[in-house]
Amino acid sequence: MEDADKKFPYRCLPLVIANQYGWEILSTHHVRASWDGTSGPEGLYVESLRGDGRLHCHSHFGEGVLTFQIPFLFKTPDGWNLMVRGPTNSPKDGIIALDGIIETDWAHSTFTMNWRFTRACTVEFALREPICLFFPIRRGVLEMFHGEFRILEADREFENKFREWSASRHRFVSGLEKGKPEVVAQGWQKDYMQTAKDKRPLAHPFVNEISWTGREHADRNHDDSANI
Repeated sequence: MEDADKKFPYRCLPLVIANQYGWEILSTHHVRASWDGTSGPEGLYVESLRGDGRLHCHSHFGEGVLTFQIPFLFKTPDGWNLMVRGPTNSPKDGIIALDGIIETDWAHSTFTMNWRFTRACTVEFALREPICLFFPIRRGVLEMFHGEFRILEADREFENKFREWSASRHRFVSGLEKGKPEVVAQGWQKDYMQTAKDKRPLAHPFVNEISWTGREHADRNHDDSANI
């Protein structure tokens, strides 16, 4: 995002919010891993190029899976899991992070962060490069929802808002394509960004403020502690 022309990706608020969602664990070493395409654990060779202390990275499962041992214990309040995955919007050529959900309200063991090669090749993880991202999710929330297909015209107010936005978007894109000076000067519409500012509570969990959950647990550090 930093290297993009005029830092263009920062105009996408959903992207920016997602990139800030959760906590990252960084690599303690500069690691080089090479997989020869075979199934056994010995087909993946791992070496440390830089870093101090024990290397928490090795080949254990086989099938081109690179394993990072996470040397921490996590404890969440009752009914809360941890979603564990690779860093958001950070694709890595030749290897992909595997997702996992861990019931950290009762688990008393560590877990591993695993990446699987997509082809026989060599990849590197730099010192302090993010290798893992995690955030809490409440158990059972997904089961509370079910999807439905509905006719847009069934909600006239919602339909009108969509139609208005759609027409505005069409005019703007058409103006860009035709090189209209006033549209080119505007650059982008900022509709979502401006609406989010008007409805600030929607973005509240992502700003640097203590939310109601933070205030509720600020002085609590007992059995239901969310400390990690």
